[in-house]
Amino acid sequence: MSKPILLSTPHMGDRELEFVKEAFDTNWIAPVGPHVDAFEQEFCQFTGAGYAAAVSSGTAAIHLALRLIGVESGDEVFCSTLTFAATANPIVYQGAKPVFIDSDRTSWNMNPDLLLEALEHRARIGKLPKAVVLVHLYGQSADIDPILKACDRYEIPLIEDAAESLGATYKERHPGTFGKIGIYSFNGNKIITTSGGGMLVSDDSYLVKKARFLATQARDPAPHYQHSEIGYNYRLSNVLAGIGRGQLQVLSDRVAARRRNFEIYQQALAHLPGIAFMPEASFGSATRWLTCLTIDPHRFGANREQIRLALVERQIETRPVWKPLHLQPAFADCECIGGSVAENLFAHGLCLPSGSNLTTEDLERVIGAISAVYYNTQKSLSSLFSV
Repeated sequence: MSKPILLSTPHMGDRELEFVKEAFDTNWIAPVGPHVDAFEQEFCQFTGAGYAAAVSSGTAAIHLALRLIGVESGDEVFCSTLTFAATANPIVYQGAKPVFIDSDRTSWNMNPDLLLEALEHRARIGKLPKAVVLVHLYGQSADIDPILKACDRYEIPLIEDAAESLGATYKERHPGTFGKIGIYSFNGNKIITTSGGGMLVSDDSYLVKKARFLATQARDPAPHYQHSEIGYNYRLSNVLAGIGRGQLQVLSDRVAARRRNFEIYQQALAHLPGIAFMPEASFGSATRWLTCLTIDPHRFGANREQIRLALVERQIETRPVWKPLHLQPAFADCECIGGSVAENLFAHGLCLPSGSNLTTEDLERVIGAISAVYYNTQKSLSSLFSV
């Protein structure tokens, strides 16, 4: 039996173990420590962010960001709808309510025109949101300039969820560094990983200092344990930060490998009727964290789900693109502005195995399996019409 080909697995190098061994040798095992400090500094050097706080997850970073800008119970927060639930869950943690914004077809990210129209309408009725959470999806930046312009016009803080897009660019800058606060994820399936972890960045030193304070249980500077406000256990450990430092050193290589995966898939499959790959917007460079495509079942002869199940039989893991949050039962009572683009992408979109450690043989197996579905379908149709 062939070995399983998974969607996106961790890709470890040599330096990670050296940093982890250093943490063990110096007994810096608990949260915080020299690797945490160095990871934050090196992350800022790479992204161009002013300041950074390493935390336990991207979700924790979003939660802290919402808390830092004062999102409270009863507030509304505009949010991309085509994303993982972790983007919107922290809005609910704060007792606020998400309002979802549809995607555009250029980048699959938040539609700037819909956002502006929604903000103009809300301004007229005196019901502006407390914040906008913008996702940079599948390794591709959203069109940040018009989105930031719309937010600035109404003095709405922009939080960038760049969990999936570390290493991407927007007009030669890193997404996640344009808004009031940016967040990144180092979950096990991301381009680089710390097993579990995240980063909060901002050019506002006070906000990042406050984030660190809240992430360490909001302990006041006193010889005893004193707490004047509620905090969280969100700080990244020194051991995991060591892994992150090693991973950060090879980030450019990991991006190059994933872009190579995409190019191989595209060259081999783009000629098949009904196959269209996620476009790369002209305003930046995508990492191709996941190679995503859409399938027109009328032209291809099989739908997204039939292809997915056929690959499951061959021990190949694929996944539908994110189910829009406005379709999720947990957010059934939330408003969505637009929605048809995200719904169409979900109905027809598929994510292919995309790990930076995939071999040429792995890619050939995936390509062969998808091609086999197409040609078997055509053969069945030919037999049917020849009867």
